[in-house]
Amino acid sequence: MPWNIPILLTWLRILMIPVFTALFYLPANWITNNSIINWCAAGIFAAAAITDWFDGYLARRWKQTSDFGAFLDPVADKLMVAVALILLVAIGRTYAIFAMIIIGREITISALREWMAQLGKRNSVAVATIGKFKTTAQMAAILLLLVYDIPQWGINFIWLGNAFMFIAAVLTVWSMFYYLKMAMQEFKQNP
Repeated sequence: MPWNIPILLTWLRILMIPVFTALFYLPANWITNNSIINWCAAGIFAAAAITDWFDGYLARRWKQTSDFGAFLDPVADKLMVAVALILLVAIGRTYAIFAMIIIGREITISALREWMAQLGKRNSVAVATIGKFKTTAQMAAILLLLVYDIPQWGINFIWLGNAFMFIAAVLTVWSMFYYLKMAMQEFKQNP
């Protein structure tokens, strides 16, 4: 397993998950102002989202890409998003629908990619631009919803977070069908 800064950033993102979760579940009376806890949890999530972009950028720029890094990066992303979605269900049950859609898609596409890799056709379901838009919408939605009860600067974080979550859910389903279509085309060309 190679050790370099991009891979260390990915591991850092995984290590942020329990910290993020612990902050989310701190009792409201532990700190006199519960909004501080929400902002701290949102800050940890934002830092993880930034490292998601940054580790890939550095790996490409410094030519430190590796098979292990290509494996670990999406695992870290999926873990962080899945945990955050499950935590959001505690805020409101309606987020369970979004969590089921997004986590279900992630499991489906991960299984599809593994299957395609076993067939030697991994590139047919490589990450597409729509998947990057989906991830961006998910991260934005989760970040906004983490600070759900903190009105700031006249911005309704709940409304904006829900709008991004809806967009993320639509892009999630759309990207799932895109990847399934790409895999089906591969099967039709090479039965």
